[in-house]
Amino acid sequence: MLEQLQSFSDGGLDLFVAANAAIGAIFLLFYSYQFFYIPIPHLLRDRPLPEGRKNRLGIMISARNESAVIGELIDSLNRQTFPREQFEIFVVADNCTDNTAEICRSRGAIVFERFDQNKIGKGYALNFLYKKIVGQYGADAFEAFLVLDADNILSSQYLEEMNKTFSAGYEVCTSLRNSKNYGDNWISAGYALWFLRESEYLNHPRMLLGTSCAVSGTGFLFSSKVIREADGWNFFLLTEDIEFSVYNILKGRKIGYAKNAELFDEQPVTFAQSWRQRLRWAKGYFQVWGHYGCGLLKNIFSPQFTSCYDMTMTIMPALILTLGALGNFLVGAVFAFIFGWQFSVLLESLLFTLLGMYFTLWLIGAITTVSQWRRIYCSSFKKIFYTFTFPLFMLTYVPIALTAMFKKVGWKPIAHTRVCTLEQIRKN
Repeated sequence: MLEQLQSFSDGGLDLFVAANAAIGAIFLLFYSYQFFYIPIPHLLRDRPLPEGRKNRLGIMISARNESAVIGELIDSLNRQTFPREQFEIFVVADNCTDNTAEICRSRGAIVFERFDQNKIGKGYALNFLYKKIVGQYGADAFEAFLVLDADNILSSQYLEEMNKTFSAGYEVCTSLRNSKNYGDNWISAGYALWFLRESEYLNHPRMLLGTSCAVSGTGFLFSSKVIREADGWNFFLLTEDIEFSVYNILKGRKIGYAKNAELFDEQPVTFAQSWRQRLRWAKGYFQVWGHYGCGLLKNIFSPQFTSCYDMTMTIMPALILTLGALGNFLVGAVFAFIFGWQFSVLLESLLFTLLGMYFTLWLIGAITTVSQWRRIYCSSFKKIFYTFTFPLFMLTYVPIALTAMFKKVGWKPIAHTRVCTLEQIRKN
């Protein structure tokens, strides 16, 4: 009897170690295509885009108590190389209690004030703004709309480059997302490095290979046809950018990428802010999967295979596999206590998994840092140091995703305080 129990115990331990290895192998299988993306920008040349016609653009900005930073955004819009008569700046001052509206009006923006505490979030504010624009200017006054956040700063040729990509036939296009405050600490650097990686080694290769890119929070443009078809900005999930991306991909559209349209935004610097924001993102991924997961899986086996598979991997498996590895360890720990397994074997297996994840994330961060060295505005020491903290930042998604599975999450604003011009960012 004791021999049989010992045999079961030893077999169970081997099973949990094997399950951990299997999760790692599945993870590698699912995401190996993203490593294939890395050399693409260095091997393929970008197709030159013609100037195209100067489309009339409506700039849509949602702002909630953003008086500290929004003036610099509007100033950077007013300094664009794109003809000023070809775009109009619209701001929704969303439940503001400061002088955001006055600052925007003083710089030439058209402002609509919204006071609605029942429907909180960027999606509702954008929908309100779009309805106001259509009501006063008509549905055909603008060929396209561009969504920005109040803390953004734009390179001087930003609108010109976005217009080129739009004129090339992309009904939706996104831009290069950089950071105002990369060098503040390991948290702001973690965000900034991820967004640079997303731009250069996800969206850029997708554009070169002729598949669909994905919208990332801010700095994206879409045709008036797209928003009319959706009957307004009816994207209200906690990650409305991912929802908007999936919606358009399932409609058969390819989202373009304007690699020379560079945008800078402010990243959180405290872990409490970061936790709150990424908790919303993690919950939003679950929501998007619940609403669109079946459509993505169905279209994986269609001519849209690449785009749908890519978005499926973006939304769900990484969270599930990571939580699966954590769950496997916790169950193994319980069985180790019951059957007297060697707990060190479980710890060794977990440590091996974590080290593998750390090294993979470090490699991604290091490649991005080296290739984007001149776009990262902080000291050389910080650039190198933050490649080693980047994996730690990404691994904090594990407890965040676990919390998001069980906690009710709502939209909460992140305070923006970094006031600077484009020149000041680049002199950093």
